[in-house]
Amino acid sequence: MSIIPKHKVFISYYSEDEIFKERFESILGINYAVSRSVSDGSIEIKGKTVEYIMEQIRDKYLRDSSVTIVLIGKNTWRRKYVDWEIYASLRSTKSSPRSGLLGIILPSYYSSVQSRLDIHIIPPRLYDNVECKYAKIYNWTEDSIQLANYIHTAFSERNSTNPNNGRTRFGRNRPHKQTAWQ
Repeated sequence: MSIIPKHKVFISYYSEDEIFKERFESILGINYAVSRSVSDGSIEIKGKTVEYIMEQIRDKYLRDSSVTIVLIGKNTWRRKYVDWEIYASLRSTKSSPRSGLLGIILPSYYSSVQSRLDIHIIPPRLYDNVECKYAKIYNWTEDSIQLANYIHTAFSERNSTNPNNGRTRFGRNRPHKQTAWQ
């Protein structure tokens, strides 16, 4: 049996999926990862520039993480902060190298209307990186060893392919009527 290394991960998610973020952390447990995330109100944003907010995300939350995990619910693709967190994760800076990237499809993603994966309603920057083979998307699992393997794979492969971070950052949250590709 091989030993799976422990990684520091950053979890990007939409606040309506908080229950899945908490469940995810408990499944993974302290044996396989140390996690961080930005919760509502963690960063003072009123009157601040986008660059300031991005700097806070990178310096306070992503600084020592090696993998970013995007928890994908039915509305995650709409959120500017998810887009910004992915963007910041893919940048190398003086204080930290870029992170590996992966997505986990949450049970809330699927509904009676949405019964299969639709690339038009996952975060576009994540999709760009799946397309260039920098990132992978997996279905929700409660198997902690499998999750740890997903994380380790993203970490191990983060320097084998260049990420695609060329998409224009979201200026605001996307409306419900819009698709991710508009």
